[in-house]
Amino acid sequence: MTAEQIVRAFFEEVRSGRNPDYASQVMAEQVLAHQVISEEEVTVKRTPSDYAEHVREMIEAYGAFTLEIQEMITQGSKVYVRWKQTGTHTGQVDHYSPTGLPVVEIASAVYRVENEQIEEYWIQIDRLGIERQLERNLNG
Repeated sequence: MTAEQIVRAFFEEVRSGRNPDYASQVMAEQVLAHQVISEEEVTVKRTPSDYAEHVREMIEAYGAFTLEIQEMITQGSKVYVRWKQTGTHTGQVDHYSPTGLPVVEIASAVYRVENEQIEEYWIQIDRLGIERQLERNLNG
């Protein structure tokens, strides 16, 4: 499979919440996850089971969300993806109790694929936008 096919399978099966355990098929045993949070880059090591649990936590927080790939660009072993995730605030998120109202996440990442597995990725999420939605939902 090509790098783009691997990343597309990751989104369709794992990131979408449809089959989180499929992470073991498309992710290396240990993946470097570079996360840009408020201009500060943090790198964490993720395993496929860690990532599957992360997706389950998202489902708990945002219900059976929808995930729309808005753009995908491939260059060699790297695949850029920008997506929109739409869910309902059904579980605790930080200090925000569930409101039952919609929450939209806009994010993008570059995935590096080697040997038909995701080995590393760099992700940026509009966390401030999510927080503002949760605040607005809380305050009506």
